[in-house]
Amino acid sequence: MADVNRGDRPLSPHLTIYRPQLTSVTSILTRITGNAMIVAALLIVWWFLAAATSPEYFAVVDGVITSMIGDLVMALSLWGLWYHTLAGVRHLIWDNAIGLDIQTAYKLGWAVVIGSFVLTVLTLLIIA
Repeated sequence: MADVNRGDRPLSPHLTIYRPQLTSVTSILTRITGNAMIVAALLIVWWFLAAATSPEYFAVVDGVITSMIGDLVMALSLWGLWYHTLAGVRHLIWDNAIGLDIQTAYKLGWAVVIGSFVLTVLTLLIIA
């Protein structure tokens, strides 16, 4: 009975009419980076286990992790760590009912995005 009044309207929120906001994109990225850091953690654990196993196996694993792809994965994981950390700080701010208006929420969102890139570059420069 309820479907009779629907007409040809799309389901809400439909992808053709929904415009993602910065807060929704940063929320999704927080979840993605949290899960992606598990991959880096597994690689680091694999590296430690190889170091405890034998010099030959460690050389293989170390070759994988220090390869160009391994360096890329670790650099992206570093960005994910900074991003996830700054997004967590933003949520702590929101938990105290500060910055909940749209203008401040967008400023905090951009601070998380830009800050994560800046901190990643600074960290890579310090490490190298």
